[in-house]
Amino acid sequence: MLDVITAGLAPHYVPYHEGWGLQRRVHAEVVSGDRPDTLLLLEHEAVFTAGRRTQAHERPTDGTPVIDVDRGGKITWHGPGQLVGYPIVRLPEPIDVVAHVRRLERLLIDALRLHGVAGYRVEGRSGVWVGRPLSEDKIAAIGVRVEKGITMHGFAVNCDNTLAGFRGIIPCGITDAGVTTVSEVVGGDVAPADIADSIAAVFAAEYSGVLA
Repeated sequence: MLDVITAGLAPHYVPYHEGWGLQRRVHAEVVSGDRPDTLLLLEHEAVFTAGRRTQAHERPTDGTPVIDVDRGGKITWHGPGQLVGYPIVRLPEPIDVVAHVRRLERLLIDALRLHGVAGYRVEGRSGVWVGRPLSEDKIAAIGVRVEKGITMHGFAVNCDNTLAGFRGIIPCGITDAGVTTVSEVVGGDVAPADIADSIAAVFAAEYSGVLA
């Protein structure tokens, strides 16, 4: 089974360090067997976070603070209007982190399709992408960590957030593609609360007693 916890959606934004602490507590409970696999869904206060592979030139040049985190991937932005999901789940043996990322992509594509978004994968790049008139844009980013066979961190789906935060960095280290939101793609205002139930349902169905 999968326990889904909505830890905070607008207007109750979760400070990043608070969310990170919640992840660690839930992770410890899943490791010990005191809690089933869990998906945390929330919106963060505006923040930049940098994964382990972030390079100096990809960071903000205006002195904006950046939180260095223990996930894979590079720098990104989180903030109001973006749905962040932290699947804290036990992976089957042998541990295959790439397979976990591909699985997250597939589930997000399935959930976003319910809201009129035709997302897809791009070979050699993580996340969910959409075709735009003049570009290929990322709509959902993924960065994960696995410790003691249990995952941490996860995904961020741009819903109706500003894209200004991405302009001062090189998001995910990618210079030849853009970033978009669900609202831009479908031509209407789609907030994190509007897609949270769909994502929760798709993930719950996938992880209900099944390791794959």
